[in-house]
Amino acid sequence: METVPHNGRETAYEVTDRDGDGPPICCVHGSGGSRRVWTGQHPLSDRFPIVTVDLSGHGDSDDVDASAGYTALSAYADDVLAVAEATDARVLVGNSLGGAVVQHILLEREFEPDAVVLTGTGARLGVLEDLLAWLDSDFDQAVEFLHGTDRLFHDPDPDVRERSIDQMYDCGRATTQRDFLTCHEFDVRDRISEINVPTLALYGEHDQLTPAWFHEYLIDEIGDGEVVEIDGAAHLAMVERPNAFNDAVEAFLTETVE
Repeated sequence: METVPHNGRETAYEVTDRDGDGPPICCVHGSGGSRRVWTGQHPLSDRFPIVTVDLSGHGDSDDVDASAGYTALSAYADDVLAVAEATDARVLVGNSLGGAVVQHILLEREFEPDAVVLTGTGARLGVLEDLLAWLDSDFDQAVEFLHGTDRLFHDPDPDVRERSIDQMYDCGRATTQRDFLTCHEFDVRDRISEINVPTLALYGEHDQLTPAWFHEYLIDEIGDGEVVEIDGAAHLAMVERPNAFNDAVEAFLTETVE
């Protein structure tokens, strides 16, 4: 693990590099997660160095005093850009909230990556009102709901599910709630067509949180990209079906940036 100082805080990240000569890929996790969600992408480092970041308040990163919504989203974008600068990352991959962070960077900041991968995300990320209520008053129920069938996972190995649950509890209720409230306020449908970076939209076949049409809409509006379905997976396709996920990313980047 390494850290980079910026904006009065330290952001943690990890680099996995097996002598890959492609552009470094910076991977951004979703709500209540951490960089560890990207462990299954380490094999890609044979071709592309893999950089995984802990957003503020997650994993080993310092927290930030930011209210949910645009302020938190902007702070998370600062985290990603600081790590991208420190590692020369030229490709951004974002899952769920991480996808919102990537879109925010593309629309609001001057950083221009060579390509992006958006997975389990959308141009709008409204959250079920019941889930928002549970995050406020019954965190156990919120975690259980998210780990129900065809939400975060379709049919995971029990150990994978348990690690995900533990990771969400490690993140804690307050930060996870901030994440989901930030998602709930996120809506760039009126601007998404301004993005002009080659984009791969990856979704899990069974994802009920951000279904196929979320991703089809992204590519329809962006215009320069493609949509790929990952069979047998739900919201965290990169965890549940890492080989298929990695193959799709590698094929896209080979055609796009190499």
